[in-house]
Amino acid sequence: MSESTFGEILDQIKPYTDYIYLHVKGEPLLHPKLASFLDISYEKRFAVNITTNGTLIDKVADTLIEKPAVRQINFSLHSFDGNQNEISKDVYIDSVLKFSSRAILESNVIIALRLWNLDEALLSKDQRKRNLAILHKIEENFKLPYKIQGNLAKTKALKIADRVYFNQDYEFEWPDLKREEDFNKGSCYGLRNQVAILVNGTVVPCCLDGEGIINLGSIHQDEFSDIINGERAENIRRGFCNNNVVEELCRKCGYRKRFAK
Repeated sequence: MSESTFGEILDQIKPYTDYIYLHVKGEPLLHPKLASFLDISYEKRFAVNITTNGTLIDKVADTLIEKPAVRQINFSLHSFDGNQNEISKDVYIDSVLKFSSRAILESNVIIALRLWNLDEALLSKDQRKRNLAILHKIEENFKLPYKIQGNLAKTKALKIADRVYFNQDYEFEWPDLKREEDFNKGSCYGLRNQVAILVNGTVVPCCLDGEGIINLGSIHQDEFSDIINGERAENIRRGFCNNNVVEELCRKCGYRKRFAK
């Protein structure tokens, strides 16, 4: 995506939000034009939230700290084990924590350290031990006077320093048309609190539909306002508001189960 196209998209979505998230099942720190996109976002008064696995954080640390558009960086620490990496896990975690400490001192960025890898069927303390090495590093880095493990008994989120948060949650199944369909009631954020635009301009309900299966239209062919107010988009939004899941892909997505009533 070119800088001009990115800017045109921001102009179309400006009436609807002040926040953008640079991820749809991708790694934003890989993008060669990241610095330019952050500058354009700032010029158009958008606050940028970035979700990353953090393996490239040393290469873009200066950019992320210096660009005022960056509002929040979410580090998906659980994603390291699922990727081929040239660095060790210890080096990786140390790099993320070093950057987090620096960002707090040198910018106004919010840091969220995520471990979304718990098994919902195993809620005992033994289950949480899989993350103990990472938790210990976080405790040491921020000189916490307590153990994070013991502070997550009743909550999945914990503020561990000024503008630094730790989030732990269940691992969820990504949407896949090959999965078994779940016809139970349910809701989600799609088209209620979020919408995603793929690199080719396809508009989809959320950031989990990276293949554009729920294709609501192309922002290169139609106005964004017309797309999100179209019949299919309205049916999805109305369905979630009424606890109904109208799209097949959504019925085959584990993330929406987090909002089950």
